[in-house]
Amino acid sequence: MNPSSYARLPERFYARVEPTPVPAPSLVKLNRALAADLSLDLAGLDAPALAQLFSGNVLPRSAVPIAMAYAGHQFGHFVPQLGDGRAIMLGESRDRAGVLRDIQLKGSGRTPYSRNGDGRAALGPVLREYLVSEAMHALGIPTTRSLAAVTTGETVQREATIPGAILTRVAASHVRVGTFEYFAARGDVAGTRILADYVIERHYPDCARDKSPYLRLLEQVVSRQASLIAAWMNVGFIHGVMNTDNMTVSGETIDFGPCAFMDTYDPATVFSSIDESGRYSYGNQPHAAAWNLARFAETLLPLIDSDAQRAIDAATEALSRFASLYADCWLAGMRRKLGLTTPEPGDRQLAEDLLQAMHRHQADFTEIFRLLGAAAGDPRGGEPLRGHFVNARDFEDWAQRWRTRTAGEPIAPAARAESMQQANPSYIPRNHRVEQMIAAAVEHGDFAPFEELSQVLREPFVERAPFAAYRNPPQPNERVLRTFCGT
Repeated sequence: MNPSSYARLPERFYARVEPTPVPAPSLVKLNRALAADLSLDLAGLDAPALAQLFSGNVLPRSAVPIAMAYAGHQFGHFVPQLGDGRAIMLGESRDRAGVLRDIQLKGSGRTPYSRNGDGRAALGPVLREYLVSEAMHALGIPTTRSLAAVTTGETVQREATIPGAILTRVAASHVRVGTFEYFAARGDVAGTRILADYVIERHYPDCARDKSPYLRLLEQVVSRQASLIAAWMNVGFIHGVMNTDNMTVSGETIDFGPCAFMDTYDPATVFSSIDESGRYSYGNQPHAAAWNLARFAETLLPLIDSDAQRAIDAATEALSRFASLYADCWLAGMRRKLGLTTPEPGDRQLAEDLLQAMHRHQADFTEIFRLLGAAAGDPRGGEPLRGHFVNARDFEDWAQRWRTRTAGEPIAPAARAESMQQANPSYIPRNHRVEQMIAAAVEHGDFAPFEELSQVLREPFVERAPFAAYRNPPQPNERVLRTFCGT
């Protein structure tokens, strides 16, 4: 691990601060595959030594610990200073693909940005973020990763007194839309330019050769976010709190607080306990992303053009592309889920009609698509699907259209079924399973459910008989209606 390149930026970009020691750290999980990918030499360390390292009690010699400064719009309301109130970046390392990755402790104590927070993290949210972020990676969706989780030997006060924990998070970078807002809100155009140049060098080097590098940066971030949100929608993921401080400019999913995967398909689904208006519901996520990108564009206006109106016009045009880029990415994902290999004009309507039928019949999003893959390889394979629709005729009418659509494509049914099984996961982090795992760990110190669920989600597209029950949607008494951010 090397010192963070972000720590070489001017001092107003961060605060130098060291983790607050914890009394009795204990290792819960080390992601050894990720550690190897980052070329981290941990071979000689036993569990107690690893716990000391990933709790922040012992720092690597190369570490330059910092807490990043940023602002953000939270549920539409601007907060001029947020920053890493409970996270400390230790440094960075290149993975085997040559990509630079930040390594950060989350829950490692108070920083100058903590406001009234304790700077700590509770065990439940740490386990949820570890598990869901790694599940997202296994699903092929850009995301921050989890390197390690430790308990701290102390408690934190949330809805109740809960064991404390620390997560080690890995990201392409932790620069957020809110980071840009921090400098723009202060009229610090020079700071915004330094930050933009840093992001271009780290994530979008081709922009530096463009005649309008900052406009090109905006276009690139718009494109990555369109692809990311479409990927969320294609697997039924709900972020929960899409504030501007929770949107990275690298295009990675970040901050798995009150997040969840949808069971019964309903665009209005909300899991966050604090989202009373449904601002960040499943169906609103594309709109929320577009709103956040508009705030990002505003910060870049002085860099895009010295003439204010020309800058606004150029940024507006760049932002206007989000809707079509998102729609194209979403439809491409839906075609893969439906086993369609060649585009035709009616594909969007075919996908939307299935979703509407699922909504009318309260069908499970993940299970319907997985079963559809099985039906693609067997003309009689639709029987299990019919049971998920109160009016089976409703599904059969749609299925006949789907079979007619696929019949003319140059791909054998078995090959179609196989490709669909690679697009439609068998296993997702079912909310009731996540909550059961958390309850076992928090209430009984039992991490076996966490270990098993981690194993299940490592290969989400591969059905394995011992884990068959993990496919099942929740029973009515198991349904999870709210999740919490953990702060």
